[in-house]
Amino acid sequence: MTLNYKKGLMLDFLKPVTEIENQITYLYDLMNYSNYDISQELDILQEELVLLKKEIFQCLTPLQRLHLVRQAERPTTLDYIQYFLDDWIELHGDRGGADDPALVGGIGRLNNHVVLFLGHQRGKDTKDNVARNFGMPSPGGYRKALRLMQYADRFGLPILTFIDTPGAWAGIEAERLGQGEAIAMNLREMFSFTVPILCTVIGEGGSGGALGIGIGDCLLMLEYAVYTVATPEACAAILWKNSQQSPEAAEALKITSSDLQILGIIDKIVPEPVGGSQASPQKAASTLKSILVQELESLLLLTRDERKQLRYKKFRKMGTFYEYQI
Repeated sequence: MTLNYKKGLMLDFLKPVTEIENQITYLYDLMNYSNYDISQELDILQEELVLLKKEIFQCLTPLQRLHLVRQAERPTTLDYIQYFLDDWIELHGDRGGADDPALVGGIGRLNNHVVLFLGHQRGKDTKDNVARNFGMPSPGGYRKALRLMQYADRFGLPILTFIDTPGAWAGIEAERLGQGEAIAMNLREMFSFTVPILCTVIGEGGSGGALGIGIGDCLLMLEYAVYTVATPEACAAILWKNSQQSPEAAEALKITSSDLQILGIIDKIVPEPVGGSQASPQKAASTLKSILVQELESLLLLTRDERKQLRYKKFRKMGTFYEYQI
């Protein structure tokens, strides 16, 4: 009945929702342990709750969206995979001595299509986050992704990628192991693959860490997800030497799905349940699955050369603008 907001960090803009949910819970308990019939009052409160959620989530600022998708309750790559892939199996290792748990991949069946999936994987709690490095892949993770994508291209398997990372791991060890080279290699190779590639931003898509598996024929984005060149906190610290100005940075960066669709960066916005995907993961997965199947079947109608050419043109036109002399 209620969202899982209370499990994690309470967001300020969700406090009115939580207050009404607490009232509803209290009234249900009162009705169960007494002879009072307050079903009419409960119906009124439920209607108020639905209206309040719609009002709040229609007016979220970019920074509020970022805080929303950082919640631990938000579905991760493996959560979505369990909902809409059949007979799936995770594959491991980059064949160079590393198996990064922050970037997962494997093979499964999407309706009648055998596909390869890749995605950033965050943790559900502190221990899990530490094990998965908070969803920030190392060079080994991107090399594992490249190995699996090359496998998919060789055997004609469509590629599905799910983006959800604050960025690639920026540690000294990652630089020593060639973080930049690993991401650049993925960018180059993904342009050359002949199989369909569908990329979906399911949470926070941050910087080169997101781009390392973000080159595709179709880029989808969940309604409340964000996609950015740098976190608003980092941008504010760089521009104004003050991370407290992150709300202004978030507005300027144009990180929301609606802004990015207008700019031609993403192709389609995937609607989320009111309250975000964490409110109803199964419903969110069902919506995403139907759109993925539709887009995949559309791409399979094209020839290999047509797909490569369209992919090339898609990225070439990004950032173009027109100047008018008045």
